[in-house]
Amino acid sequence: MTTASPSSEPVLILGGGLMGLAIAHQLARRGIAVTVLSRRRSEAAGFVAAGMLAPHAEGLSGPLLQLGQLSLGRVSSWVAQIEADSGLPCGLRSTGIVVPFRSEDERDQYPTAAFGEPLNREQLLQELPGLAPAWTAGLLFAQDGQIDNRRQLMRALESACVDRGVHFQEGVEVLDLLRDQNSRLTGVRTCDSEGHETTLMCSTAVLCSGAWSGQLLPELPVFPVKGQMLSLQTPRGALRRVIFGPGTYLVPREDGLVVVGATSERDAGFSEGLTPQGQTTLKQGIAALLPEAIHWPPMERWWGFRPCTPDEGPLLGACAIQGLWLACGHHRNGVLMASATSELIADLASGSTPRSDLAALLPCFRWDRWL
Repeated sequence: MTTASPSSEPVLILGGGLMGLAIAHQLARRGIAVTVLSRRRSEAAGFVAAGMLAPHAEGLSGPLLQLGQLSLGRVSSWVAQIEADSGLPCGLRSTGIVVPFRSEDERDQYPTAAFGEPLNREQLLQELPGLAPAWTAGLLFAQDGQIDNRRQLMRALESACVDRGVHFQEGVEVLDLLRDQNSRLTGVRTCDSEGHETTLMCSTAVLCSGAWSGQLLPELPVFPVKGQMLSLQTPRGALRRVIFGPGTYLVPREDGLVVVGATSERDAGFSEGLTPQGQTTLKQGIAALLPEAIHWPPMERWWGFRPCTPDEGPLLGACAIQGLWLACGHHRNGVLMASATSELIADLASGSTPRSDLAALLPCFRWDRWL
């Protein structure tokens, strides 16, 4: 066991996924030294998700909708910062999202119906040619969009962090959080890919380890929900809008690739790999929404683990360990909420006062709200 105590302790980011990179970038932009500890960045949900920016299409409500709307309003400026620092595009597109329904009554009862443009069957077909006959009404959320997180955003964020001086330790697993008798954070115990254990001293850290966050702090009710996905290649322009159906969505990229997702396997735990049942579920979902898409050639298939909580809302802000900040449990809205979460947590971790609109939501996403 060795102990490393740098002369100027950086803020440690525990997790190198989308949330970790976004927070590291925001802290670095404030001139703060940052080190990202990541066991295996390729397993991060940011490399897996479809990248929908859809607080309205998702039918969110209450504080979750408020946080989603605040984050959506920040996305353009957030992406501009990342692109300016990295010199790389993030793939942000204002495609709008269409949610189809089987009846007008079903459409009008949707939680966010007031934010969308109602569509009849004829208007639905104008937006989504080839839509299956079962869908007779819809909502167009023109304000919702998408970002190519898997191929562009994550790479741009990595580059932007490097440009701002963020230090990375890849292949490093955090084994334990160290604290003093007053429950103040004093450091973390880590293990690298060669099995060497090290203690890194720190007084400030951010826990953003996705679905694995509860392994470091068992009192956090974060658990994995496995999702399987695939992509299809289409002629460019074959699908103009995102289709957000019940259980299945199709997200068209600018180059003609369409991302299809996702299964929601709450009992799978951390079991890796594709399953025949999961892939069949995706195919059935495609056929139920857009029958012609069944004939589009598949390109990739993959899976990942959403970090879920009992109410599907994130855990944000302080916790029982002083100096440890939480940014985890975003479930299926991590990409959407990254812009607001990174701003909020960077403010808290740097000792700045968060903007009032975000600060007002902190009580709604306390880690102990179920106690």
